Amino acid sequence: MSQTPFELAGSFQVGTVEFVAPDEIKVSLDIEAPESVAMNTGGPRPFPRVNGYLLIPVDEAFLVGQVEWVTVEPAPFPKRRGLQDFGLVDLPYPLRRLRLKPIGTLRAKSRAGEFVFRRGADALPSIGAPVVLPTDSQLRSIVESGEKKRICIGTSPIAGDARVWVDPDRLFGRHLAVLGNTGSGKSCTVAGLIRWSLEAAKQARSDGRPNARFIILDPNGEYSHAFPPDDPTVKTRVFKVNLGNGETSLKVPLWFWNSAEWCSFTQASAKTQRPALIHALRWVREGLTEPAPDTSHEMRRFLRTLVTIIRTEKNKGTPWAEFPKPKAFFEKLEKWKKGLESEIDSFDGDQQTCLQELVHTIESLCAPRRKQHAHYDFTPSEVEKLLAATSAAHSAFGGSESETFPSDVDAPRPFEGASLVRALEASAEMLDVSEHVETLLVRIRALLADARMKRIMGGATETTLEGWLTDYIGSDGAKNGCVSVLDLSLVPSEVVHVITAVIARMVFEALQRYVKLNGKVLPTVLVMEEAHTFIKRYKEDVENQDAAAVCCQVFERIAREGRKFGLGLVLSSQRPSELSPTVLSQCNTFILHRISNDCDQDLVHRLVPDNLRGLLRELPSLPSQHAILLGWASELPVLVKMHDLPESQRPRSDDPDFWDVWTGKNEKGETVTREIDWKTVAEAWQQGSTERSEEES
Repeated sequence: MSQTPFELAGSFQVGTVEFVAPDEIKVSLDIEAPESVAMNTGGPRPFPRVNGYLLIPVDEAFLVGQVEWVTVEPAPFPKRRGLQDFGLVDLPYPLRRLRLKPIGTLRAKSRAGEFVFRRGADALPSIGAPVVLPTDSQLRSIVESGEKKRICIGTSPIAGDARVWVDPDRLFGRHLAVLGNTGSGKSCTVAGLIRWSLEAAKQARSDGRPNARFIILDPNGEYSHAFPPDDPTVKTRVFKVNLGNGETSLKVPLWFWNSAEWCSFTQASAKTQRPALIHALRWVREGLTEPAPDTSHEMRRFLRTLVTIIRTEKNKGTPWAEFPKPKAFFEKLEKWKKGLESEIDSFDGDQQTCLQELVHTIESLCAPRRKQHAHYDFTPSEVEKLLAATSAAHSAFGGSESETFPSDVDAPRPFEGASLVRALEASAEMLDVSEHVETLLVRIRALLADARMKRIMGGATETTLEGWLTDYIGSDGAKNGCVSVLDLSLVPSEVVHVITAVIARMVFEALQRYVKLNGKVLPTVLVMEEAHTFIKRYKEDVENQDAAAVCCQVFERIAREGRKFGLGLVLSSQRPSELSPTVLSQCNTFILHRISNDCDQDLVHRLVPDNLRGLLRELPSLPSQHAILLGWASELPVLVKMHDLPESQRPRSDDPDFWDVWTGKNEKGETVTREIDWKTVAEAWQQGSTERSEEES
């Protein structure tokens, strides 16, 4: 028969409560309480220990408190319990005190000594209540709490090495941030979480083939070592610029890029270059840059463009805006009139009549404005008349009203890079901004001519959207593997932010459309290593956002909306103070390794959901492989020693072996050499090649 909390208090009591507040409880330790190790709780255990756990009996349950600090204060008498020698005079004696942070309630679950832990305190103790040490079973009940204990990630050294479990729905469903200094074990933690999750799912599934999807964006090329393509336990797809055994070429076609990504890469100005670029993108996605089958179709395309431009200018108010915008609109009309007049005789019947009417309408608008000192302002009624005449001519050539409204400029429809250049030149000519888009054309031509980018972009027909989604996100039932490693280490630095943004956005939008078509989410995890480089805070009031800002905005959108579409985000960073506040605020679970920088520590103190300053004070001194787990995925914040990973399953992020190279041998007595052939390096460098063997990398 189990004992009540008050019956247990006698044998495990170490002190009494002397101060109670909703957020802290001060305890006076007994003189007989252990000074370094407690031996009566089922096994030797350090006591008193900062961040350890103590229990206080309250209403047929235990209030669980976490030790924040321990101190020694002088006391007027020793407050001894038990037998005392009344013949002696008690002199002042140092008294030990500690402070507890109430974190939850522990209740007996059954008479067999099982307990259940819940966050929050139903009631606080009174002054003089006993404070007791938890037994091993009680410690396990505290640390191993939670209903869905599915993945074991490590043990808790401050709780008798009790196992620490997490629920993957909570861990990945509401975003996870793994933060810590370089060398503290972040990469091994991320790799371990993925592997342990898949191993647990494999055991729980009858066919042993998890339907899981992890996509790792790896800017340092570390994770292909942890998840090689030939891994027998975790089927992996590895995508690289330069291939090794079993790896696939990394492909991110330029027709995947949306208008924001094109504008950020080319640094298109908002007033002249961006409208021309967007018009060009719309044309190439609709195939309007391909040769027309006959002159009638060519005129139909031209008239459609005119209707679109007139409608756009009208919505902006350009024809009646301040000078010189109306004059620019007038010059466009003159140019259109000249082009139409040369084509009228090529047609007959209703088509010729409508073209003549359009030319007459343009002439009636331009004639009064050719006079000296004429005002170029147009009235809304004149623009409406012009729009009606242009629409009528467009209809006469077989065009429909729906064609003239802007289509989705960001739809991923294939096109060649050369087609975009031609479309941009035509768009600039049509909008009369040719002299302003030269720098834009130079940047795009340089991109298309870059040999390094040709491997990544490929041709318009080399990659299909369906094939890309199948390869990078995963096929039906994850038959082609559960892990995709995208090695970005050899992507040119000029475009690495754009490439990363495109990949993340394509994954997110694909899952959005999956939900709309199926009504259910497809759980997927997107892992961003070195997140401070790609999700870096930026200035929002800048007119032309660069590629880094656009990349950050993509991840901010995923952080805000990804949960609704089954996309979980895992961030790994050594500089949390440089990360976007929007993304960090959406992370509900944190795994904190050693953090020594003051700015990073202050940020973590403000962001974490639990105000446990005592536990976070250990951040600067945490040894490697140790971390603090707190947030939505854990019932309570806890110090964790992550499970060991074999050398073959760790990301390649070891420290340089200076001493072994200097001395020529390692600790095992094996010879260590570094042969140098600068000629090969120089030739490859000068040829623009970055190829290297797996042994060299």
